[in-house]
Amino acid sequence: MKNLTISIVIPAYNEEKRMGRTLDEYLKFFSLMKKQGKIENFEILVVINNTKDRTEEIIREKQKKFKELKYLNFKQGGKGFAIREGFKDALKRDIDLIGFVDADMATSPEEYFKLAENIKNYDGMIASRWMKNSQSNQSFKRKFLSRGFNIIVRALFLFPYMDTQCGAKVFKRRVIEKVVSELGMTQWAFDINLLYLCRRNRFKIKEYPTIWEDKEGSKIKPSTTIQMFSGIIRLRLIYSPFEKISFPVKFILRIADKMINKRK
Repeated sequence: MKNLTISIVIPAYNEEKRMGRTLDEYLKFFSLMKKQGKIENFEILVVINNTKDRTEEIIREKQKKFKELKYLNFKQGGKGFAIREGFKDALKRDIDLIGFVDADMATSPEEYFKLAENIKNYDGMIASRWMKNSQSNQSFKRKFLSRGFNIIVRALFLFPYMDTQCGAKVFKRRVIEKVVSELGMTQWAFDINLLYLCRRNRFKIKEYPTIWEDKEGSKIKPSTTIQMFSGIIRLRLIYSPFEKISFPVKFILRIADKMINKRK
């Protein structure tokens, strides 16, 4: 990675309580990697989406010390939307690796760096909480939902990946250039949409074991589970050859859209 540059997109929705520590840890670590010559350069790109708290204020304060910190602010919400817009912005600059990580620090900068460091001849690296050498302290409820969701995803999309939803992924520039315009899912099925497009374009994506820490405030609500399930059903139907000609498929898509956008 000596001569490579990396852009790390962090989607942020009302993250004022966690954003400060996350930025401190990531900026300090990657600054050290740059100083040691392990990377040529880096940027942390926070994409604020529909936030109503002090997230932007916190970022602007950190920018006084770190020129590598950038941010975008949108009124529109959705994690997938934020990551997609971050990808588009990162492509405006001469950057070799583009990826994303959740704002909650469940993935440490050290663990994220391992993805980039081991990408080598692959087109992308995705963190996995379920591989042999992985470590994860998820609650039983979250672990049950996560594994059950993955079983459904693998059955519907024939993925080889044990964990599609871990919020730490990195890709080579050419991957993002190829798929970003086709990324239509902006909510819970975004990761699956991204990985499906990678496989359809024959990019080599490698899973890598990670250490993942369940963080306070990162809770899955019952409505979230329904949205996630609706999202993957919708995505499977979108890529079905019957989507454009079948009335029942279109009807199901409309129902799925309502479930995805439903809020408490």
